[in-house]
Amino acid sequence: MGMLKDDAALLALFEQLALAAGAAIMRHYDAGCEVHQKADDTPVTAADRAAEKVILDGFRDAGLATPCVSEEAASGGVIPVCGDGDFILVDPLDGTREFIARRPDFTVNIGLIRNGAPVAGVIFAPARDLLYSARPGAAFEVMVVDGQPDERRTIRARPRQNPPVIVASRSHCTDETRAFIDRHPGAETTSIGSSLKFCMIARGDADLYPRFGRTMQWDTAAGDAILRAAGGMACTLDGAPLTYGPKGGEGLEAFASPFFIAETAPA
Repeated sequence: MGMLKDDAALLALFEQLALAAGAAIMRHYDAGCEVHQKADDTPVTAADRAAEKVILDGFRDAGLATPCVSEEAASGGVIPVCGDGDFILVDPLDGTREFIARRPDFTVNIGLIRNGAPVAGVIFAPARDLLYSARPGAAFEVMVVDGQPDERRTIRARPRQNPPVIVASRSHCTDETRAFIDRHPGAETTSIGSSLKFCMIARGDADLYPRFGRTMQWDTAAGDAILRAAGGMACTLDGAPLTYGPKGGEGLEAFASPFFIAETAPA
């Protein structure tokens, strides 16, 4: 891992860079910026690129040798080789549609993958001044004051409620999602953007997050790491934990994720 000797130091770096990237995003949020469409018809702004530069430059300046797959660089064809060792997945601005609509549910996501599993992650919601951070067995919600971490509290997924609280994507609701909700009579439903859906379950405010739509591994890695540390899990529709790393296909498609259900701890 280059100059970083342990996972605690790496997670501290993730937090530092997520906060710095969030500050860069908010400068664009306050000033406004143009929206462009990528080849896959998803939106991208200068804020996405500025946040990614902060993170990737920060990794380089820290002497970090761990391969990093970051959304905008990967969209431009820059995808490092990820073998059996550790690698990092970065979404510098998750919830770009929320950012464009001036809703506060956008995040910076940084996740560490080890042996195909997400083992540490940071999610920062700069418009909410909330940071979530986790390593195996310990997940935290951190209040951010003046751009710096302040009050830190341990969070834990609650036992499954019946009927459950289901959190769904505000921008990507599908017929399959509605059918899933219908299979849980009496369920309370709520919508929120970006990776904050994972955090709602990890902090004990929701039970299920069904995703029947396209996602990429950098969309889910940090949130999945936080949820696992809090006692929950994101699983495929067959019930297997999500795994990470290139899975066939070429370019970006190697990092596409299957449909999944993120869920709280069993009752």
